[in-house]
Amino acid sequence: MQLLATFAPPEYAAWKAAFDAHAEARDQAGLTLLQLWRHADAPDTATALLEVADRPRAEAWLRTENALRGPVAGTFLRIA
Repeated sequence: MQLLATFAPPEYAAWKAAFDAHAEARDQAGLTLLQLWRHADAPDTATALLEVADRPRAEAWLRTENALRGPVAGTFLRIA
């Protein structure tokens, strides 16, 4: 299962530094970063593709990210 997470921080550079610094929290949530994109038409917005090992832990990580580091929207995906 994968998670497509879209982040809309007020400023990309500060968000990216915090995102990188919290890699261990993603690991503990059973998430592996596969790809990170920066939106072409909204340069402060980013979307990450993450591999999910444990959905309940990933959902908890999303709630924490949303509460502590700003708006994040997540969609769980399976290969069709």
